[in-house]
Amino acid sequence: MGKTVISVEHLSKRYDLGVIGTGTISRDLSRWWARMRGNPDPYLKIGQVDYGNRNGDSIWALKDINFKVKQGETLGIIGANGAGKSTLLKILSRVTGPTSGLVKIKGRVGSLLEVGTGFHAELTGRENIYLNGAILGMRRVEVDRKFDEIVDFSGVEKFIDTPVKRYSSGMYVRLAFAVAAHLNTEILIIDEVLAVGDAAFQKKCLGKMGDVANEGRTVLFVSHNMSAIEDFCQRVILLRQGQISSQGNSSEVIENYLNVTNRNLHERHWDHPDDAPGNQNVRLMYVGIENLTGESQLNLRVDKPLRLRFRILSKIESNKFHFNFQLYTANHVCVFNTASIPQTFPRGVVEATCDIPANLLNDNIYSVSLMIHCKGVEGLHLPDALIFEMEDAGRSDWGWYGKWIGVMRPKLNWNVAFMNEE
Repeated sequence: MGKTVISVEHLSKRYDLGVIGTGTISRDLSRWWARMRGNPDPYLKIGQVDYGNRNGDSIWALKDINFKVKQGETLGIIGANGAGKSTLLKILSRVTGPTSGLVKIKGRVGSLLEVGTGFHAELTGRENIYLNGAILGMRRVEVDRKFDEIVDFSGVEKFIDTPVKRYSSGMYVRLAFAVAAHLNTEILIIDEVLAVGDAAFQKKCLGKMGDVANEGRTVLFVSHNMSAIEDFCQRVILLRQGQISSQGNSSEVIENYLNVTNRNLHERHWDHPDDAPGNQNVRLMYVGIENLTGESQLNLRVDKPLRLRFRILSKIESNKFHFNFQLYTANHVCVFNTASIPQTFPRGVVEATCDIPANLLNDNIYSVSLMIHCKGVEGLHLPDALIFEMEDAGRSDWGWYGKWIGVMRPKLNWNVAFMNEE
């Protein structure tokens, strides 16, 4: 491993809550002067809370972060939503500045933080490639040398002279990744945006990131896909509530993360619609796992069927919608995606159930990502709506052979017959 190329020392980032600005400098100065004198906000509307004069209205997205990254190292950064991962990458990419602390970076940084970062919507794909090269301090002849390789990798050759505002999110990410990975940056920073691409493109990107690392360049990778993190990254940092919870060997840190976060959550219900997840169109009132007789289940076995029950409150007079959920393993591998048939219901409570047969899932920890699709209006999406563990049934008819590999373990129909003697 080479020299240190990223050094982060006592890094902290605070975001202030409340109203940021009035829209004009003169009014902002008047508001500031009133706050300095301890007076109320002169531009506060009736019923609004005076956030500007309240103490403690801020959150620490990062607090006292310290780590170093060597040249050629592949570092994974994991954590729950809101842990501070994206904020850390934005500071390292110089998109935003820290509140306190010091960041030292040696080398040019190529970043892919979110769909749209670094591209001008009105420019074509071709123009954006050269624009990004210029931002990185590259000469036109250097970009010329890489241009065909970038376009070929992205697969958007047919649309390279089309303004990127007309690209789909997948096309956008493919081109953005190709630019970030192929231009001559010493450090490559990738956020979760690869989830936008299809499975084939994600595999292609991970292969390219491996090539980048083998060239001696440094890669920082944020993802909720623990399999990709474990396969690709040599070292992992786990963030919790803006602080480093642990760092070290990929397998050990990931196992620690999954053990803490993936605790069984078999049932959730909300007594009042205002407290339930959702919006003005639909609210989720109940979600739970039970057996086929309707009893809540705590111990789930691979040889027993289970039923998922969802109950929503529809606030629309008459609308066509359907239930949809995706089942994920603990390391965020999608096992399957299923949906109900779209149906029209009046305003009121709607309940849906979905049965998962016995001898289908392997022993593992699973999470349910629930979506309610409503025609023409905003629906509902609740990741980790349920979290549960399937336990092995124990010794089976064919003996015990240890842990079964794979995310599924279906019991299929076999026909084995004796044909004849020798």
